[in-house]
Amino acid sequence: MKKIILGVAAVALTIGLYSFTTPVKTEKVTKVAVGNPVKGKEVYSKTCIACHQANGQGVPNAFPPLAKSDYLNKDVNRAIRTVINGLSGPVTVNGKNFNAMMTPQALSDEQIADVLTYVYSSWGNNGTKVTPAMVKAQRGKK
Repeated sequence: MKKIILGVAAVALTIGLYSFTTPVKTEKVTKVAVGNPVKGKEVYSKTCIACHQANGQGVPNAFPPLAKSDYLNKDVNRAIRTVINGLSGPVTVNGKNFNAMMTPQALSDEQIADVLTYVYSSWGNNGTKVTPAMVKAQRGKK
């Protein structure tokens, strides 16, 4: 009986050790970097706030709102290009016409992703997550 118990114990120990030494297959998870809205708020407060205001309402008859903005929410790539290239000429936002100039912003792909992710996650916008790769893809496009 002792031999059987010792044999079973040896087998159990061997199986236990085997499970610790056998590599476990895991799936590789690829994370896609997305804009950080906390960092984006910092960029917004330094770069965008003067024209678009703290609450994203813009300045009537001068600078368009970003809050609940149909223009912004309709086309994320256009929004990215606007930050990269600036904007001049007439635009209609939420049914109101604006014709002020926005200068190109000297921001990195990550900063643009951060600030747009912040804007899209604020003030009733659609919650789009912007990635640095999305920004990079729009550089050089008009």
